[in-house]
Amino acid sequence: MDRIDKIIEHPLFLHHLRQNQAAEAERRFCRHDMTHFLDVARIGVIISLEEGLKIPRDWIYAAALLHDMGKHIQYEDGTPHELASGRIAPQILQDCGYDQKETTVITEAILKHREKSTAQEKNLSGILYRADKASRPCFACEAEPDCNWKSDKKNRKIKY
Repeated sequence: MDRIDKIIEHPLFLHHLRQNQAAEAERRFCRHDMTHFLDVARIGVIISLEEGLKIPRDWIYAAALLHDMGKHIQYEDGTPHELASGRIAPQILQDCGYDQKETTVITEAILKHREKSTAQEKNLSGILYRADKASRPCFACEAEPDCNWKSDKKNRKIKY
């Protein structure tokens, strides 16, 4: 997991993590922080194991850590956060030792993590989509009544 340790220490990762924290300081639900990123990563590993997908664990962690890095940019200028995150990720991945093929696969998963058509894919993109959705405990959230997610998007049960 050496490359993952490099990601969480990377100055650009830390910068965007701090920017997300500042942008969501008053947010009551669904923060895009290290807790969320690690929840997505761990659920993603479980999905990969349960489905026998043999996706490298560090790819799952890298995608999970970077998938919402651009959330603060969405708040600032309206750029969809998957696009902003997809622009941020390649530099961090390459600096942390990922080759071009790995960077492409991980970045594609980040770009597709909100596409419903990705939900059932048996690859990193599908894992990231499912893990991201399963990571949200809407069923236990005190702020759920105030949440602007549509009812059918809310996670109402423990899946993994």
